[in-house]
Amino acid sequence: MKVLVSDKMSEEGIKLFQEAEGIEVDVKTGLAPEELAAIIGDYDALAIRSATKVTAAIIEAGKKLKVVGRAGIGLDNVDIPAASKRGIVVMNTPLGNTVTTAEHTITMMLALSRKIPQAVASLKSRKWEKSKFSGREVQDKVLGIVGLGKIGSIVADRALGLKMRVIGYDPFGTSEAAQAMGVTLVTLDELLKQSDYVTVHTPKTKDTLNLFNKDNIAKMKRGAMLINCARGGIVNEVDLKEALESGQLAGAALDVFETEPPLESPLLDLDNLICTPHLGASTVEAQKNVAVSVAEQIIDYLKTGAIKNAVNVPSVTAEVMAKMRPFFALAEKMGSFLGQICRGGIKQIEITYQGDLAEQPTAPLTTSIIVGILSPFMSHMVNFVNAPIIAAERGIKVLESKTRTVEDFVNMISIKVVTSEMEITLRGTIFGTGDPRIVRLNDFRLEAEPQGHQLLIYNQDKPGVIGAICTVLGNNNINISQMNVGQEPEHKRNVILLTTNSVIPEPIMQIIKAQKYIDSAIQLNL
Repeated sequence: MKVLVSDKMSEEGIKLFQEAEGIEVDVKTGLAPEELAAIIGDYDALAIRSATKVTAAIIEAGKKLKVVGRAGIGLDNVDIPAASKRGIVVMNTPLGNTVTTAEHTITMMLALSRKIPQAVASLKSRKWEKSKFSGREVQDKVLGIVGLGKIGSIVADRALGLKMRVIGYDPFGTSEAAQAMGVTLVTLDELLKQSDYVTVHTPKTKDTLNLFNKDNIAKMKRGAMLINCARGGIVNEVDLKEALESGQLAGAALDVFETEPPLESPLLDLDNLICTPHLGASTVEAQKNVAVSVAEQIIDYLKTGAIKNAVNVPSVTAEVMAKMRPFFALAEKMGSFLGQICRGGIKQIEITYQGDLAEQPTAPLTTSIIVGILSPFMSHMVNFVNAPIIAAERGIKVLESKTRTVEDFVNMISIKVVTSEMEITLRGTIFGTGDPRIVRLNDFRLEAEPQGHQLLIYNQDKPGVIGAICTVLGNNNINISQMNVGQEPEHKRNVILLTTNSVIPEPIMQIIKAQKYIDSAIQLNL
């Protein structure tokens, strides 16, 4: 079996491939897309970092390709849906560079506080400008951490060692889990208002894209400092430049940019911005760790079929997968549905398997549900291996039960999510031999395929609401392919679930939300 390494990788990882029996490895870096497409058909596995773009065209050309392994966390450069459609396993190494990235964040904060890069440049230009580079101490200052996952928690630990007061915001966080790491959990607005320093440790998703825009930066303390060692695009660079020039922010430190390399960015001209060329994971130790991890994972998969840190395939045997494949799709889609509509920190997930399904090994299905629930917020940070661990770290209790009794269907999956703000229950089943359906949302009965672009609307039980929604969508050339409408009598409201052929742009969503009698409207992507 042949492995192609298409990005620069630590020699320790390459050596593992070379020494593995039955594995042949080629290292060909810097390939143009057309060059990669021309040769990928000869390989069973592809090992990458961030430079190689594994597009749908590359995947289509990889006729023998079985696995793509990323030495690192981010998978923005891999078309995961296209890989999944072809049955190609996509793996990453989520733990190999967590310490390195956290340490880089602390380094950036200290360098920003003491103006070290500016002072170095000044002295090297043969100037002695001691008074110009007066800095500030971090002791007793408030550090606000947006995202309390693995990296964010390490940053918190290091900051507490510097005698800082640490507060955090995490949509999946609980007060108990935060307190265990010495962090006070607050809302995003509270964090922005209180923090002297704000650091970001979230994946880039539709919810975090441009999270630090003009409005949120304006909520920060005047003279605060912002650090982003996570993903480019989470901080709006135009709005950041304006805030740095106006003095709303005293300084900012960026390791990542919307476009990389950012050689034309006007931010580079600002004296109160310090920056590094995406060095968060660039230490000898981290690069060795991720290279060794990805090599071990690819070799194990090719030789034994073992799956580790996959983001698109659960870790189960081939026999179980063949029997339960439709339920894996249903479970993850139901989880994703709930993850996109629930509000508040998740405290508990209660899962009940009913009917014949109760006789099957359901632990992988539970993992699929957890992945689905966490993925809208954590993107590629969560996978079928680490999902239960992440849930436990965040204080989320997962309860599983089984019963042979089922009312209307041969099999049923019921999921109840309890958060700090709400409780919500979703039920789903399989129609025929493999068609997943959501059949109940709380007391609302429906028959919805959990697929594509959907719009969930709660409205007062008044006439004319559906017509108004359809008019808005029709006037904007958005087609409705499916509609479910029902009542929740105890709340004196209706529930509408629409499936549309395309994403509804945000300005159109605002028009829908502004319609009379509509209480809420949430767009889902399944």
